[in-house]
This record gives sequence, C-alpha cells and structure tokens, in this order.
Amino acid sequence: MTVLPDDNMMTLICDGCGETAASTAVVLPDEEVVWTLVSEHGWSGSPFATGPHRCPRCVPSPPGADRPIAAQPSAVNDHDEVVDESAAAVDPLRTALTEATEHEGRVVVDLSAVEQIDSVGLGLLVRARQEARQRGAELCLHAPSRFVLTVLHTMRLDTAFPIVTAGPDAADQPKVLV
Repeated sequence: MTVLPDDNMMTLICDGCGETAASTAVVLPDEEVVWTLVSEHGWSGSPFATGPHRCPRCVPSPPGADRPIAAQPSAVNDHDEVVDESAAAVDPLRTALTEATEHEGRVVVDLSAVEQIDSVGLGLLVRARQEARQRGAELCLHAPSRFVLTVLHTMRLDTAFPIVTAGPDAADQPKVLV
C-alpha cells in the first residue's frame, strides 16, 4: 500500500525513491480514491490508495515539455512512460457514448474500454443522461471499471446511472443491477 492513513493524516510513499508527503485526510473524497492527495503534491500514478505512486522527482519529463510535471495531468504507465491522462481518459468515453445503443427506452453505454474518468468525463456522462431523459430514455452503463464506479459513488451519482448486465449488443432487454 502506498498511501497510509493515520487518524487525520494521509501519507504518500513514492514507489520509486521512497520519498514521503503527508496531508490532512480531509482532502480525500473517499478513503479508496486518493487522486486529490496525489495531484495536490504534484505526484502521478494510480488514483487508488494501493498505487503505484511517484513523486515529481521520479517522473521523467515528456519530450518537449515546457511546464513542470506537477502542472501536467499525467501518470506513469506499465512501461514507465509518462502519459497525458486528460485526453486518454476522455477519448474512450467519447467513443463509448458515440457507440451507445438504444433498446426499448434504454440507452446502453459500454464502458468496458473506459478505465478512468475525470471531471470532464463526468460532465459528458451527465450531459448524455440529460439528453437521453429529454428523449424519454434512460441512460444505463455496462461494464464500468472499479474506478468509474468509485468516482460515481463518491460524487453521489451512482444511483443516477443504472448498471446493466447485458452488453449493448444484447437482443433482449438488459437486466438492471442498480
């Protein structure tokens, strides 16, 4: 575990060099989602407490970067390459929304390719839900990742988006879980 809780404090531990950073636990919206703590200190990595997390010193600058790492929304992938998460997180969601199917008043969005979601992505989902409701349809999610489910729960949006078991290509009506 790379984020350690202690009463009113949370301690980040860099998986690269072992450097630590502490902050009050008040900044965390959910004990499992620590992205606010990670980004507050300019670190990168997993949005979950289990890591991995890296301090700014251990994250290499992307080629041609003219801004400090702390100002860039980035993470380190499995190959220790820095990736821009703002575009990477929204593109699969936009694709999923574009490919959503409607069946008997339900719009099913297959999120199996969407690993993470940020505020822009949440805005896209909420807007798509509003558009579906204006047409008299219900927006349902299929195969959301653990991170997406946690963010929806943290933002108290989990009840706004029913989860279905059948994929968007299913011939019969999808079974709603939530």
